[in-house]
Order: sequence, then structure tokens, then C-alpha cells
Amino acid sequence: MVPIRAFSLGKARLAEVLDAAQRAELARSMAERVVRAAGRMPLVVVSGAAEVRAWCAARSIAVIDDPGSLDAAARAGLVRLAADGCVRAVVVHSDLPHVEDLASVVRDGSLPIATVVPCHRDDGTPVLSVPVDAGFEFHYGEGSFLRHLAECRRVGLAIRVVRDPRLRFDVDTPDDLLALGAGWPLVPAGAS
Repeated sequence: MVPIRAFSLGKARLAEVLDAAQRAELARSMAERVVRAAGRMPLVVVSGAAEVRAWCAARSIAVIDDPGSLDAAARAGLVRLAADGCVRAVVVHSDLPHVEDLASVVRDGSLPIATVVPCHRDDGTPVLSVPVDAGFEFHYGEGSFLRHLAECRRVGLAIRVVRDPRLRFDVDTPDDLLALGAGWPLVPAGAS
């Protein structure tokens, strides 16, 4: 599942280096990569934004309403995937510019194992994979990586931490944008 609040309102912390249209273009471009990385896996986007819903419709991607918070969006996506017969839910944030595939986070199927990918700052959780029947509660926000590890222990899941640079690099700040390098669209001039 991919929670996407909105393209046009996203990435506000990049406002000092990108205007609103550029931020929306960047957000759509990264979301495209995430959707491609899902390949043939069942996919649902969680969003209430008309622009995201139209984007999903054009790609035949299932979309459900955003209940208002990232934790609630992840829960809603998990419930939908379980109803669709999936045994594992993978929450993948839409701001992963290097993601290529998600095979490494779904390999455990229904086994009581969580795969947790910390962000490149070892703070957030851009990718999280859990069995749908684990009773797992999501804890996004600052420090979510450690809170998700604690939740895994609380519900009795074994933990696999994956530090794959293609999955853990998310774009939240101007420094993250600069780290993408000149080969990525919308990187400000002078970036290396």
C-alpha cells in the first residue's frame, strides 16, 4: 500500500528550493517509481486527494480514502489488503527515488516476521512489511523506526531490518534533494 496525501501539497519542506509545481512534479515522479517497483503485487493507494485519485484511475490502481493520519492510512491499507486475500501488507512511502523492486520485503509471506526499513537517517520507516493478522499498530512520525521495532516485539514478530540504500533513501529535506545528484529531475543547479 502506498499512502499519498497529495502531490500538489506535498514536500513542503522543499519549498525553499522548489516551487509548488516542481514539488508536485517530483512527488508524482517518485510515486511512479514506487508503483513500478510493486510490479505484479496487489496494490492500493490511500489518498483523499482528487489529483491522486485521478492519477490512480489513469493507471488502474485501487484507491481508498485517507482516514486522516499516516497511522490510520496504513491501517486502512492493511485492512483492504487483508480483505483482498493478501497475507502480508507492505507500507511503502511514495518518496523513494531509488526504489527498484520490493521483493526483499515480501519474501516472508504469512510468517510472523516483520521487515523494517529505516530511512537513511535511521529515524523514519519508509518501508514496513508485516503479516496482516499480526495485530500490528502503526507508529509513524519522528522516531518511527524505533517505535515500529518496539511494536514488533509487543506483538511477537521476529524482526528483519533491511538497510538497502534503494529502499531507505527518502526525500524530505533540501539536503536529501541535493543528495539525489544532477541526474534526477528538478535537482537545483549546482548540485553534485
